[in-house]
Amino acid sequence: MNDPIADMLTRIRNSQLRGKATVETPASKLRAWVLDVLVDEGYIRGYEKTTGKDGHPALNIELKYYEGTPVIRELKRVSKPGRRVYMGADDIPVVRQGLGVSIVSTPRGVMSDANARSQNVGGEVLCTVF
Repeated sequence: MNDPIADMLTRIRNSQLRGKATVETPASKLRAWVLDVLVDEGYIRGYEKTTGKDGHPALNIELKYYEGTPVIRELKRVSKPGRRVYMGADDIPVVRQGLGVSIVSTPRGVMSDANARSQNVGGEVLCTVF
């Protein structure tokens, strides 16, 4: 697998389209950090570290719905292995006029676009969520 973040985002997107309550993805530190931001911003209920069916570490993600519709309407990967996207603190995009969130990997950790702007740090824009 070349892009584990895109794989996790696709699993979340597909599971929400099917109306699933949870989804399992292979575990990694970066995936957990991205999920921490999604929990802090209120897009997912939470996640827990478990052991997958194959015996490898996994993350079990609890998806969030509001009146039967998924809370996450759009989930896009911005920076890809073939084309990395780095931006300064002033250039980080505002998603849907502030209603969405960009997840940024900075030298101070993975954080939302608002936190990155307030701490005046830039980095790699991993994905956008609305």
